[in-house]
Amino acid sequence: MMNSEYIRHAEASDASRIAEIFVTNYRVNFYPFFHNDEFYFGELNVMDTAAGYAQGSEALAHTFVYDDGVVKGFVRVKDREVEKLFVEPQFQSGGIGARLLEFAAESFGADRLWVLEYNRRGIDFYRRHGFELTGKKIIEDEWVPLLEMKRNKAKEY
Repeated sequence: MMNSEYIRHAEASDASRIAEIFVTNYRVNFYPFFHNDEFYFGELNVMDTAAGYAQGSEALAHTFVYDDGVVKGFVRVKDREVEKLFVEPQFQSGGIGARLLEFAAESFGADRLWVLEYNRRGIDFYRRHGFELTGKKIIEDEWVPLLEMKRNKAKEY
C-alpha cells in the first residue's frame, strides 16, 4: 500500500492552484508540439480553467490533490480512467505523480488513460507504472492525437 497521507479530495478553494498547474503543464509540455499561440496563450487561461473546478462541479468531484502544505499536483479520476494527472514542473521527478497514480489505481481501480502521442516522457512514466499502449488512437478537438494506455496488473513499489 502506498503512502497517501498528502493526498486529499480537492476543494473549491484549490481551484486556482489546480488551474495554475494545469495551464503551466499544457504550455510547457504541449505548446512545443502545436505552436498554437491563440489556444495556449489566449483560450487556455487560469481564470477559465479554475471556473471549471467550482464548488459542485463534476471536475471538482473527481479531483484529488497532493498537498504537503502546498498543492503540488492533482489527479482526476472517473469510471476507472485517469482523466488528468499533472504535477507542477518544479516538483516533477520527485515521486508525486507516482503517488497520485497509485492512489487512483488503489482507490478507484483506475486502469486506463489517454496520453498525448508526442508525450514520450508521459508514456515512459506510465509504462514504469504498469501501463501499456493498446494500439488505440483518437484525435481530440480535431488536432490532438491521443493514445490509449491500460494497466493490466498492479506493480509493487
